[in-house]
Amino acid sequence: MGEQTIEYIHVKDLVLWTENPRDPINENASDQDVVNRAIADSRNKWELKKLINEMGNYYDLSELPTVVYKNGKPVVYDGNRRIILAKLKLGHVVVDGFTLSLPSVPENLPCNVCSESIALQNIFRKHAKSGSWDPLERDIFLYKFLKQPKSPFLIFDECTGGYISSNHEMNQGFVKKELLNEKGLELLGFSIIEGTLQARHSESEIKIILNDLKGKIADKTISTRQARGNPFSVLDQRTKEIIGLNNKKPLHSVSFPLVSLEPKDVLNKKTRLTRRVHSSSFPLFGEALSLKRGDVNNLYRDINSIYLYYCNNRKEFSSAIWALLRMSMRLLCETASHDMDIPKIDDYIKRYYDKAKTGLSTDERTFLSNNNVKKETLIQLLQTGAHNYTASQSPEQTIGVSIILGAMLLESHGK
Repeated sequence: MGEQTIEYIHVKDLVLWTENPRDPINENASDQDVVNRAIADSRNKWELKKLINEMGNYYDLSELPTVVYKNGKPVVYDGNRRIILAKLKLGHVVVDGFTLSLPSVPENLPCNVCSESIALQNIFRKHAKSGSWDPLERDIFLYKFLKQPKSPFLIFDECTGGYISSNHEMNQGFVKKELLNEKGLELLGFSIIEGTLQARHSESEIKIILNDLKGKIADKTISTRQARGNPFSVLDQRTKEIIGLNNKKPLHSVSFPLVSLEPKDVLNKKTRLTRRVHSSSFPLFGEALSLKRGDVNNLYRDINSIYLYYCNNRKEFSSAIWALLRMSMRLLCETASHDMDIPKIDDYIKRYYDKAKTGLSTDERTFLSNNNVKKETLIQLLQTGAHNYTASQSPEQTIGVSIILGAMLLESHGK
């Protein structure tokens, strides 16, 4: 179908788009799953309450949802936030503790029904060019939906396990255009060759270089007004020496997750193995977490630092260290809960556990099951850490608790 038509469709029949560039989710997710994710809004992409305030005293019909029929079902390609509000108001999805101040919403809404190609062009025109998407979202959309080649920015993110998407400082327009373009990457000792990221540095050296670059961007040493076009000049001397000494070394492929690198004496195995069933194969919290600044992030980093020190100095500790870590996790969970204005950690677990579990690997879910770490038992396991010294000394169970807690923190406080 090449043209566009206006069609009235019942709100309960409209299907929310799981591949929404704002915050994609598993393609098999239900409308309720999408709504839960939008309400949690861990990445501050949905802002439903802000939309409610903008609408004012009536449900705004001035912008029609864009709908594409796929396998006979009307999928909402654009206007998902407005349809979520309509579904909530009419009771087609339910979220505990979320109240709406919207007036009545029609059961049947006018929609712009069109072909997928027209829908995608309209979405790109409205969002990519208006600035409502960040640079990486724009590049992903161009590659995935408009079939354009991957940009160096996207290739860099994919080959480093999401270093850009996990660090908001890196996901900026000037970083893409001036620092992590092909010329900028070459100055730092990288190259894009046949769609892959190549480097002249070791893994640890790459981490030093990129963390230095990220820090300079975060503190505005490199910005739209400072050191533009010549970031090399303001990098630390140690970083400059690494780049200079490696200038003549051969290039090699980069395909490891920088966001989860740990010191080599702590994690001497890759964090993603085909079979991971022993606690020694899992880092605490499952991976290195990139959280928003604040008390939750501070406490997480302190706990992780204690654990890393333990890993390097095991002979100095008794088995009681695991009880201390479990107690710390309960405090971390309480801190996250209060930060989200959720009075009880039970309710925090109920809100985030299911979404967090969907992001775990098969081996992680198996490990949790083997150690009786479940939605129904997690609150008890955290309480045990605070009240039962002996029962909370299991390393495997403590690691299991940390893995699901880490995944929940990424949902509620991830960058």
